Amino acid sequence: MTEFASAEPPDAAAVRRRRLLFRATHRGTYENDLMVGGFVRAHVDTLSEAKMDALEAVMEIPDDKLADWLTGRAPIPEDEQTPMLLRMREFLLR
Repeated sequence: MTEFASAEPPDAAAVRRRRLLFRATHRGTYENDLMVGGFVRAHVDTLSEAKMDALEAVMEIPDDKLADWLTGRAPIPEDEQTPMLLRMREFLLR
């Protein structure tokens, strides 16, 4: 075993959190990188598996829609108002 190898396997939740943070800060538009990345950076360490699932669902929303909804430029349609999306918008608009 080399000095850099770890005897412990990586924690699956920690790996998932790092991937979520990377994905949140590399969305493709600078505006969403800042908004989504800022939210994820502030909360990723405390998210449960279920909350990470919810966050991943929000991150599937196309950038243009997500930016409009998070900034308040457009209302979030009722059928898209998930607790995670609303939490993210509240965090950004405070």
